[in-house]
Amino acid sequence: MGAPADQVADQSILLRQDSDGITTLTLNRPQQYNALSGEMLTELQTALDDIGQDDSIRVVIIAASGKAFCPGHDLKEMRSSEEREFHQALFNQCSKMMLTINRLQQPVIACVNGIATAAGCQLVANCDLAVASEEARFAVSGINVGLFCSTPAVPLSRNMGRKQAMHMLLTGDFISAQTAQQYGLLNEVVPANELEQATTTLAQKIVSRSAHAIKLGKDMFYQQLPMDLSDAYAYAAERMTCNMDSHDAREGIDAFIEKRKPEWKGR
Repeated sequence: MGAPADQVADQSILLRQDSDGITTLTLNRPQQYNALSGEMLTELQTALDDIGQDDSIRVVIIAASGKAFCPGHDLKEMRSSEEREFHQALFNQCSKMMLTINRLQQPVIACVNGIATAAGCQLVANCDLAVASEEARFAVSGINVGLFCSTPAVPLSRNMGRKQAMHMLLTGDFISAQTAQQYGLLNEVVPANELEQATTTLAQKIVSRSAHAIKLGKDMFYQQLPMDLSDAYAYAAERMTCNMDSHDAREGIDAFIEKRKPEWKGR
């Protein structure tokens, strides 16, 4: 995570590392600050689709090489065509990738080493969890170039208070990592030299839990968000009943009662 640019310049634009149930995807366009080109979005989509079919992967970390996390879409690429269809396809491609993150059975953690703006800030907001360096900064700065960050507004408004989100969207102002944590965009802020370890520690904690409960729970969490309160409770009760019928729930409760470590089977 966060490898120096000179170490990764000749490699793929998306690096992948698998270790002990944790897959790290590293955005690797350091000279372009890891902008989300169409090619980068394609690489991410392919990797996420593959991960979603692999039960041995328990957690995904999205990190970045160089000094920045991600500035959003590649503006030069966006201006390479005047065609409405071109821009619609690009934004649809990005939205599909973001939705794939939410629909994965595995939790996804953003490991934010530097600036995250526009669709880069959207990527942070869209991940299930986010850990950032104290040096990271965040903005939805499309408004500065005459483009309201409509798609970033979707996860931003679902992570933060409305007025905080609107302030960022209407002004393009940067906020610090500490402020981003206060606003609900981040789970944890750590010194730069502790970022990789803090993110890995969080991932390992999740790996130690029941894969079945996490898969069921992540899906439930996003499904209930748009429901009204009574429907959400009814749906959650049904999901909890299914969870209780699983081996892992029974094993976990028995292990707690018997004061021993549970043996998860992922079912």
